[in-house]
Amino acid sequence: MAEDVYMREMSRSLNIAIAGAGGRMGRQLVRVASDAGHTISGGSERPGCEVLGEDIGLLAGRPPLGRVTTAEISQAASGANVWIDFTAPQATLQALEQLPELGVQAAIIGTTGFSPQDEHILAQAASRLALVRSGNFSLGINLLEALIREAAYRLGPDWDIEVLETHHKHKMDAPSGTALMLGAAAAKGRGMPLKTLQAGPYHGPAAPRKPGQIGFAVRRSGGVIGEHEVTFASDEEYLSLSHTALDRCVFAKGAVRAAEWAAGQPPGLYTLSDVLGLTVRPGEA
Repeated sequence: MAEDVYMREMSRSLNIAIAGAGGRMGRQLVRVASDAGHTISGGSERPGCEVLGEDIGLLAGRPPLGRVTTAEISQAASGANVWIDFTAPQATLQALEQLPELGVQAAIIGTTGFSPQDEHILAQAASRLALVRSGNFSLGINLLEALIREAAYRLGPDWDIEVLETHHKHKMDAPSGTALMLGAAAAKGRGMPLKTLQAGPYHGPAAPRKPGQIGFAVRRSGGVIGEHEVTFASDEEYLSLSHTALDRCVFAKGAVRAAEWAAGQPPGLYTLSDVLGLTVRPGEA
């Protein structure tokens, strides 16, 4: 039944507007959405950007679309069903305040770094839009998150949990946002917030593992797109759940999948777990 619903969603051609259409992620979104049969109805860029006024299709390495990047949200979103935004918090919030009046039904938000004060604006936007928000739009990562939550719940507190992530050498933050998301899923499976269970780096002559904590390890190496592994270990067994991103297009594909799903949903704040039907809590299935 779930497959039938998804096929009906796929059969709908959407008018999609892309925020930051001239950037690396924006161009990837244009390619993936176009290849999926959707219409790119517009795209935004920040004021002063060198690609303002350029054809969105040509920027993405595709035939011209007859739509150019603009700094005006009202122009970029005109005629769109769905807005996809992987930009910056301030730009995203400004767009969300305008989108309902422009007739946009849904917004897919991959922007990160929102402040606690920003969360109120996001909640307000979700009262008028079907808003899907995630720190990682890889379908595989979100399935992994659900598996980790379930494993932590089923195995119990006696099993040691460790999170290992590897990214390219230019990545700024550590642990990665995705590693923290996976650690939070494990903590949720144990019925506690991550901040209560998260352990600091193992270092020094007195660094034994403490029972019940969730440890994190970070590697930075070459051009690795993203590798994440979560391990569960008892004195007798060792379980490893992992994911490797082979192409950055996985994030764009997940966002377009979310757009296809969100276009038929009522206003509300959703996650990619909702899109994939993974919102059943541990122990309820």
